[in-house]
Amino acid sequence: MNLETILYYLFLAVMALSMAQGLMIGFLFFFKRSGDRRANAFYGLLLLAFGCTLLNALLTLTGVFLKFPELHFLPIYFTLALPPLLFYHVKLSLYPAYRLRWTDMKHFALPLLQLLFFVWMFFTDTDYKSEYGRRFFNPFFGAFEQTLYLSTFFAYLYFAYRYVRRKSKELHNRAEAKLVFYLRNLLKLFFLLFCIHTVFVVADFVCYEFFAINLRMVKPYAALGALSFAALLDWLGAYGFQVLLWGRKVFKQ
Repeated sequence: MNLETILYYLFLAVMALSMAQGLMIGFLFFFKRSGDRRANAFYGLLLLAFGCTLLNALLTLTGVFLKFPELHFLPIYFTLALPPLLFYHVKLSLYPAYRLRWTDMKHFALPLLQLLFFVWMFFTDTDYKSEYGRRFFNPFFGAFEQTLYLSTFFAYLYFAYRYVRRKSKELHNRAEAKLVFYLRNLLKLFFLLFCIHTVFVVADFVCYEFFAINLRMVKPYAALGALSFAALLDWLGAYGFQVLLWGRKVFKQ
């Protein structure tokens, strides 16, 4: 077994572990009793959506979609759902008295449309969808979708951090101070990791659209790009595990 093969299987193991921990911890958040239940549900959905999207990347990199074209557009790709899910977890954690309104649905219009797009394409004729690759103006799977994914994530991170800063100026007890501290750290490290991930996404976009170079076919680059996404999930999972393990004691809820 040569070095390339060893690195390949090590990469698969890291990706699989990242995906598994995200899915498991996300599932456990639906049973978390401390804290706001809606905030817990949003975080659980966030981890599940991240895990499923990472699975999509894993199936792509291992060539499963090429070997089994009928699996193209398997509805496990939720990039547009990730930003609002993280935002609402932060918002509802800080302001549990907030009541969700119908107007909040606008934040999930694109994620729902993306899901419907993948469901529709998945059940479409195989010959047709196998020819439907990356498209520039596709808002659900393509260059424009990646633009929406990055821009909305930065926007939602900004507004989530604004809520954290606002709450830090109106603290009423020690538990709220600890909550602000933990959420601030969650967002700060996530922002740093997301900036690294953005570099891989933007470089892939520029090379593909302007130089006709598909970096996703360059194995080392594709692996590092996927690992940058997995790192986001690893941090969310580590934070979630910490909250599940001693969150009740830390936040005294």
